[in-house]
Amino acid sequence: LLCCVFESYTKKERPTAILRDGDDEPSLFEICAVTTDRAHAQRIYRSLYKRSPEVGPFLRRAFLTCLPDKEMAIYRFIVKFYREGAPLLSRLSDDTYLPLLKAVRQLSGEVEQFRGFTRFSDFDGVLGAEIEPKNRVLPLLRGHFCQRYANEQFFIYDRTHRELLLYANGRSRITQIENCKPVLPGEDELYFRSLWKQFFQSVAIRERENPRCQNTFMPKRYRGTMTEFLPLEYEKEQGASPKLPGASGTDG
Repeated sequence: LLCCVFESYTKKERPTAILRDGDDEPSLFEICAVTTDRAHAQRIYRSLYKRSPEVGPFLRRAFLTCLPDKEMAIYRFIVKFYREGAPLLSRLSDDTYLPLLKAVRQLSGEVEQFRGFTRFSDFDGVLGAEIEPKNRVLPLLRGHFCQRYANEQFFIYDRTHRELLLYANGRSRITQIENCKPVLPGEDELYFRSLWKQFFQSVAIRERENPRCQNTFMPKRYRGTMTEFLPLEYEKEQGASPKLPGASGTDG
């Protein structure tokens, strides 16, 4: 994207749209392919940083959001930022700045949620988790989980964007993967899952149940990958039937 900005300024051309590789959208205008050049990208990034150290990290986060047509939104902001400088960051209602600001705030909130709502399972000594975020949160979750599980081997799969975070021996990597289907967890893992579910049910006070409050602190859209909300039938469909400790059958 920064290379597109570089090409725009050097050729004195204003894009009407910025398409990513693989986008197949009809256009009446000539399409110009821009090759990624790290030197060009660094030149643009440094020029932005000189005007304000805050704008670089802000645009990095804006690029990870799910804002529709975010590339053009970022481009329009950069053009205006070059013209007006750092004071633009103080005008929170600016029509080019506000959409990006809202998107980045939503991204930051989602990152904080997944720091607490990500659930790992044990797959033969490797911890694994799946998430379904709206934004590309893995690059921002990377440092948190790599520090938290520094002595472990783990992966986190982003179902939405088909991205996989891998960590082992102090090294991490984010890669694109079309589909990720972990092997069926073993008996020990299923047993601990059932323990966790029983704990979750045991600490609940039925008389004080407040669904609205619960939805506020733990939105429903996060629950599809959270162990405590997956029914026992979920494991059955995967070919296993965990048994709650101290209970007969699968009811408990």
